[in-house]
Amino acid sequence: MTEETPGFEEKPDVPSGATPDDAAEAAAATPSANPAEEGPAAPAGDATAQIAGLTAQLDQARTALGERTADLQRLQAEYQNYRRRVERDRVTVKELAVASLLTELLPVLDDIGRAREHGELVGGFKSVAESLETVAAKLGLQQFGKEGEPFDPTIHEALMHSYAPDVTETTCVAILQPGYRIGERTIRPARVAVAEPQPGAAPAGQAAQGAQGAQEPKEEQQKSADEESGGPEEG
Repeated sequence: MTEETPGFEEKPDVPSGATPDDAAEAAAATPSANPAEEGPAAPAGDATAQIAGLTAQLDQARTALGERTADLQRLQAEYQNYRRRVERDRVTVKELAVASLLTELLPVLDDIGRAREHGELVGGFKSVAESLETVAAKLGLQQFGKEGEPFDPTIHEALMHSYAPDVTETTCVAILQPGYRIGERTIRPARVAVAEPQPGAAPAGQAAQGAQGAQEPKEEQQKSADEESGGPEEG
């Protein structure tokens, strides 16, 4: 068993022929046998500072993440608004194009209507006319305007005017050209002849009430005369 001589440190192996500088480097690379001779341990304050630094970095990362998330949400909202605007514009452009096309076809539809009124819509012309009307209806074209309906200046255009004793308000008495609309959009008002109540004439309801009121006194007078004479005379 080998005994260690106290007071002597183990020297690093230095090859023969080495210079003093090589010996110093070998001594520096050899760990010390006494732990007490090593440098002091890192103080607790350094660990606290490191934790504080990491916490600050984490807060900065969270702040940056929140900002990027808000930017992404704003971009997504702008994109959704853009899509809705593009879709609305696309529908509007389509409606305008269809309305422009059907407006050009209105004179043809008027001719078809006049031919139908005169009994000239027969044979192959009838088949073509009905096909055209079907296509126009599929595109959303609707015809309006009927005799006897109240006059509405927003959808009717009065071309003729007269007075009539049997109307109580301004009324469409003849449809000169039917009106057409697409959905809520009026592409041509109905061109009509209108009639108004005669000036100074009482409405029909009041006239009927007046006639009934005038008849009742006559009946009461006849009844009073019969009572005074002892009743109606028998044959």
